Amino acid sequence: MNIDHIHFYVEDAMRSRDWFVQTMGFEPVAGGRREFAQTEVVKSGPIYFVLSSPLSSAGPVAEFLRVHPPGVADVAFRVADIEAVITHAIQAKAKVVEPVQLEPSKQGSLKWAKIVGWGALEHTLLERAGTTPLLPLTGGGIPPLLPAPSRGNQPVSTTHFTGIDHVVLNVATGDLEPALAWYQEVLQFQPQRTFAIQTARSALRSEVMVHPAGSAQVPINEPASASSQIQEFLDLNRGPGIQHIALQTSNIVQAIAGLRERGLSFLEVPASYYTGLKQRTAELLLDWQALQAHQVLVDWQAHSPQALLLQTFTQPIFQQPTFFFELIQRQAGAQGFGEGNFLALFEAIEREQIKRGSLK
Repeated sequence: MNIDHIHFYVEDAMRSRDWFVQTMGFEPVAGGRREFAQTEVVKSGPIYFVLSSPLSSAGPVAEFLRVHPPGVADVAFRVADIEAVITHAIQAKAKVVEPVQLEPSKQGSLKWAKIVGWGALEHTLLERAGTTPLLPLTGGGIPPLLPAPSRGNQPVSTTHFTGIDHVVLNVATGDLEPALAWYQEVLQFQPQRTFAIQTARSALRSEVMVHPAGSAQVPINEPASASSQIQEFLDLNRGPGIQHIALQTSNIVQAIAGLRERGLSFLEVPASYYTGLKQRTAELLLDWQALQAHQVLVDWQAHSPQALLLQTFTQPIFQQPTFFFELIQRQAGAQGFGEGNFLALFEAIEREQIKRGSLK
């Protein structure tokens, strides 16, 4: 099971499309409208984001936005045998929104279905054979998508993402174990590792779920204190949801430099982080000046110091501080999720909470 695409529900799909193109360096791929929604598709390398906004007060997009701020409504998974996946999901008492449907074409065939995930999140499941369209052309209120028009003198992107590393779900206090059980029983994810993060002001619990037959990874967080940044997300999102998506890159410094030139803002990392880091990693040949200049966090395992995990985090991309992106580079087969950086990351997020007045 791999992540196929991510579907955002937003207030203005074309404006969001332009933001992804101009700020994130994505390419516009297709767009269309039908009855209830305007839908635009953008891509960067193998990553596809679908952006839908309501055309009326009816329909699933408008219904979602009446309750939640803009954000991720559907994490779509590509599967090898959709009938087997849906049969197992039904046996595990998953709610099926769209049953399995077949859409043949001259180039191949697309089978797809949709189930309800955790909270308001949905999961479209797709089985692809041959060359198929990104989205079904019929059913589910999904519009037929037309190739995007030429963007004229659009600046060429220097940002090259190589895939989606993981997608992070936040759930309410007490819901971590039930959410883990749901993803394990319904979609057959397996628990990989558990984290407990404690700062001077807040705390959280997290467990990473991975799929044994693919690359999909879904860390799930719950707050462990009333002032937790996870609780702030839950309050502002008005329920559980996707907090961030980690985008893989092969050159994080170059990617950050390009995104900063386009106007994207990142979390600030204090100089003290790099002072302590350099004392611990004197033997590593790293360009500390570039890493500090671009606010890159660095982590590694003691048994394999050359396997470096480099990461950084954007500021929230919507008006409400609910969703952001992570940029991640894994060198020499680095594993994990930057556990050595968690304290620095969560303290950086807390500084933003203090600026917003949501944490004292």
